[in-house]
Amino acid sequence: MLVGVERFDLRIPGCGSLKEKRHVVKTLTTAIRSRFNASVAEVDHQDLWQRATLGVSVVATDGYHAKRVLHEIEKLVERWAEVELIGTELTLHDPED
Repeated sequence: MLVGVERFDLRIPGCGSLKEKRHVVKTLTTAIRSRFNASVAEVDHQDLWQRATLGVSVVATDGYHAKRVLHEIEKLVERWAEVELIGTELTLHDPED
C-alpha cells in the first residue's frame, strides 16, 4: 500500500475577501473529492485572500496508480478558471517502511 500526497500552491487573483476565497476553495475541493475520491484540505495561507495551499492524498496499491491519479488532479487544478497554480510537490509514502 502507498499513500500519494501532493501539495498545490495556488493564487486566487479574483478574490477580494476571505468569503470569496472560501467559495473558490470549497468548490475546487468538492470537485476533487467527487471526481477522484481523494482527501483534500486547505493546509496553509488560511488568512490570506489571494493565496491557498491544498493538500491532496490518495491511497493506492502501487506508485504508478497513485501518481496517475494525482496527475489527473493536477490537470483539473490547472484548468480551474478561478485559480492560478504556482507550484506542486508530490511525495509517495509507504507506511510499512
